[in-house]
Amino acid sequence: ALRNSSGCRGGSMRYMVSVQNNGGHVCGGFLITNNFVVTAAHCFNDFPTHVVLGNHNLKNGQIVEIKNKFVYSSYNTPEKGDDIMLLQLATTNDLHDEIQLPHAEIDLTENEVCQVAGWGKTMNGGKTVGELRVVDVSVINPQVCKNQWPQLPANVICAGGYGTSKGFCQVCILSNVSRFLFDKCTVLNTYYKLTN
Repeated sequence: ALRNSSGCRGGSMRYMVSVQNNGGHVCGGFLITNNFVVTAAHCFNDFPTHVVLGNHNLKNGQIVEIKNKFVYSSYNTPEKGDDIMLLQLATTNDLHDEIQLPHAEIDLTENEVCQVAGWGKTMNGGKTVGELRVVDVSVINPQVCKNQWPQLPANVICAGGYGTSKGFCQVCILSNVSRFLFDKCTVLNTYYKLTN
């Protein structure tokens, strides 16, 4: 869920992708080339079949079938890190923007503001919204995260914070990736830094 988020400006973030199965939206992702999408590896368990490109509203946009799924080789569970999957699209896409990945030497600093975007619920018990949402979150010092989550994988970025009322909120219990929503996030918000 994207807590305390707002609607995304029209025409912006056209690299965002809705990863779907026959039941609808299961995960967010983003275009990195005209035929590859990055999403979370735990989404593999939802049996994604296609993506929706080019629109902030899930009811519109271009539907493209998924040709191949490549789960990061060391992925086990979201809690252990490496929660990344590449989706190869069945056709190339020249109509939509690709995300501009940062260079590897760029480091995020504490309190630097980043944006998180996606679809889903916006509050505890709320309905899933079909419009792309966005929220600003601040980067947290890695040691602060380590104090709260000693098993924190080295390749994640903490942002938003423990007990925050905004950001992406998800709780994974053991290997079960069911989402449980709370008035405040009770787990740290962690993200991955992808570079080109």
